[in-house]
Amino acid sequence: MCECGASHTPGAGPFATGRDLVEFVMKAHGGSVAESAIPGGGLETKCQACGKDFVLKTFVQSCPFCGGVHAVSPPRVNDADAVQFAGKDFLQ
Repeated sequence: MCECGASHTPGAGPFATGRDLVEFVMKAHGGSVAESAIPGGGLETKCQACGKDFVLKTFVQSCPFCGGVHAVSPPRVNDADAVQFAGKDFLQ
């Protein structure tokens, strides 16, 4: 059984923040989650690096304007506030 979301521990796994969440989602299920399409066509969000609006279409995606890497975990896919930014020095 998958243990990626079983704990609901704040700050861990799918509930991590920042770079930790981005790295978690990138590795989840052998990397297959990261490239999976977000249901409903995506999640409207604002880039946490440059401030421009964009649609997060996959669970891990770079901002189309500045390249900042963002992610959201599947249990929180309906919450734009749950989108996390990996940091300006993170390369995908």
